[in-house]
Amino acid sequence: MANCPVCKIGLQTVRQRDGLYYYCNECKGRAVTMPQIRRMTGDRFASALVRKMNTARDLSWRTCPFCQTPMKSFEVSDPPFTLDSCKPCVTLWFDAGKFDELPEGVFESPEDLLMTALEAEAKQKMQRQAMMGEEYTADPPDAAWKWIPACMGLPVKYYDAEISGRPWATWAVSAIIFIVSVCAFSDLEEVVKNFGMVPAHAFRYDGVTLLTSFFLHAGWLHLLGNLYFFLLFAGEVEDCVGWWRFLVLVFASTFVGHFFHILGNLHSQIPCIGASGGISGVLIFYACQFPRARLGFFFWFWRGLGWVRVPVWAWFFLWFLLNQLIALMEQMARISNVSAMAHFGGMTTGFLLWLTWRKLGEKKDARITDFRCPRTSRELWD
Repeated sequence: MANCPVCKIGLQTVRQRDGLYYYCNECKGRAVTMPQIRRMTGDRFASALVRKMNTARDLSWRTCPFCQTPMKSFEVSDPPFTLDSCKPCVTLWFDAGKFDELPEGVFESPEDLLMTALEAEAKQKMQRQAMMGEEYTADPPDAAWKWIPACMGLPVKYYDAEISGRPWATWAVSAIIFIVSVCAFSDLEEVVKNFGMVPAHAFRYDGVTLLTSFFLHAGWLHLLGNLYFFLLFAGEVEDCVGWWRFLVLVFASTFVGHFFHILGNLHSQIPCIGASGGISGVLIFYACQFPRARLGFFFWFWRGLGWVRVPVWAWFFLWFLLNQLIALMEQMARISNVSAMAHFGGMTTGFLLWLTWRKLGEKKDARITDFRCPRTSRELWD
């Protein structure tokens, strides 16, 4: 579903004899792919647009209708106006009436009928890499502060998508987690003993520990790691479904995560604490709703340091395959204090709620890993 970068509503697909474009009934703007522009304007004008799009550096306030990353702006001299473009999607956005000002033209080479602009660019990139033998690395993200978590091995969002309002529920939950956890650090062992979720006594205090354990963490690394991933993804999820559905997602994922953990540890007396069950639900909802979003990672290559950019769905798959399955085997072997079962419960809930609520995201389409802390005492962290 393509969404208008101005009005944030779904675009109408308009099919013509020469191709199709995506039209906004509200602002009358339209998103057009480069192959369609080439068909209408001819090779020379379309090639000039491709060159400008490839070299554009100015970030626009508008986001791509398809991948929701910020577009880049460039000037066109004939006719004179400004265009916003998304290079990965090979798409340009035209405000009302601008598309009709484009010149008409004809193809100069029959080979161009068989190759879109995206295919031509990919072919040129592969040829350059083959000739130079260089490892491809992406440009740095859009904010300087993202270097800090990236240098610690954490993922960062390549671009922060524009949201319609402030994520108050996200901030409130994060603040409560931080305050409660920090206050508990003064006597953590006693607090965890009284308010952690113990599988063998899961419903003590009338089940209150199913909730209180969500706000407790075993140390600073556990706390800051969970808060980082929560704040990284939760704001856009809240913006997509609304604050009350967002809270349902977080706490339903938490409770189901506890249930999965209890099933795998029926007679355990070890308290389970942490927000990772709820956060796992948020993560999979984000990955399903915004699969084409980009996460950036800072790696050391044999030729030096560089940035790598991957789709969020690919990273989630690798995280699940390499991290969670191994963590589950370690937990079953009783050699890990990370509750993989709670993660699975949270992910299951998040996925089911995404199947239920995904249509809500059509007004705003788009962009995993949990934090594993070192073992300290006998608490089990989810």
